[in-house]
Amino acid sequence: MQILVPVKRVVDYNVKVRVKPDGSGVELDNVKMAINPFCEIAVEEALRIKEKGHATEVVVASIGPAHCQEQLRSALALGADRAILVQTDSTPEPLTVAKLLKALIDREQPGLCILGKQAIDGDNNQTGQMLAALTGWPQATFASEVTLNDDQAQVTREVDGGMQTLSLKLPAIITTDLRLNEPRYAALPNIMKAKRKPLATLTPEELGIPIEHRLTTLKVDPPPQRSAGIMVESVDALLDKLKNEAKVL
Repeated sequence: MQILVPVKRVVDYNVKVRVKPDGSGVELDNVKMAINPFCEIAVEEALRIKEKGHATEVVVASIGPAHCQEQLRSALALGADRAILVQTDSTPEPLTVAKLLKALIDREQPGLCILGKQAIDGDNNQTGQMLAALTGWPQATFASEVTLNDDQAQVTREVDGGMQTLSLKLPAIITTDLRLNEPRYAALPNIMKAKRKPLATLTPEELGIPIEHRLTTLKVDPPPQRSAGIMVESVDALLDKLKNEAKVL
């Protein structure tokens, strides 16, 4: 069985994001980029499934500019077998991403697709659900535990009331949550090996999916700066301020 793992190139989570002076978006020039953390968890889970003997190949895929090859090589260094880049300089919206991934699924015929529940840049949390609708495959979102058995996947997910366990018939779509696993680090020999692993490049036109833009970003504003705190001399002074000055939200 093949596992397809989409990964997204995002600003590294350790980097302080800066808004462009004209408010048109986030500054990306000379900024450290990385694999989206939730996508990294998806790669790790796919590798663990393969190591248990439930899969024969892990294929990572990304959609974006040529620079995305850097993140695909990082995924290959972690242990993925090959990579596919759907190269485009446009920024596709979640529905277009789902359509492109559907075209890749039709092309690759994987038995399982694992992807992060959301990207830390847009926080849309839409692609996995849209992909499940387009493919007609069963889905389990926010997975905190995944177990495969023959042609079934048992997925435990966190819900408001506790834990929920779903049983899915493969092929299926699974989106990963933070508690699913702890991603591994790439060893230097594997980083060197990743340079020789196959990385194919396609275009949206080759997949028959046009890049459509339905959303327009009007303005991006940085979050307001927090006001400085104050020191109080006693508990009574604190209670007085809480009673008389605290704003009720």
